[in-house]
Amino acid sequence: MKPALMTEQASSPQWGRSSVVVKVLYIEDNDDDVYMLKMRLELLGNFEVLTAEDGEKGCEVAAAEQPDIILMDLEMPVVDGWEAARRLKGNSQTQDIPIIALSAHALAGEREKAIATGCEEFDTKPIEFDRLVATVRRVLDGRK
Repeated sequence: MKPALMTEQASSPQWGRSSVVVKVLYIEDNDDDVYMLKMRLELLGNFEVLTAEDGEKGCEVAAAEQPDIILMDLEMPVVDGWEAARRLKGNSQTQDIPIIALSAHALAGEREKAIATGCEEFDTKPIEFDRLVATVRRVLDGRK
């Protein structure tokens, strides 16, 4: 049985943007957050968003779908984002996929801990959409 995942390609005009579609895996247990970010990214026209509701399913989807980048909440049931990041970076199939950790806990040291766990970047919640998109683009541009 395939893990629960939604995949819809955006059909918005490109408005001069690159026609390259970025495959994003968003691992998040809050349905409202998933809906809002998925919709907003896909409306930009060059993002395809896959989703998983916990770290365990996220690891499965990442291995099967090979996304370009992973956006992951750190506080989730079943397998949290910390453990999922360790698993993803320890798996030869997924170790090279960049991860942006997301957390409502903007405590001192949280960003450093996420980077030490293997995440390429860290951002706070609630998500500031334009900043997150800029971070995604910067992380992906750094991988070329």
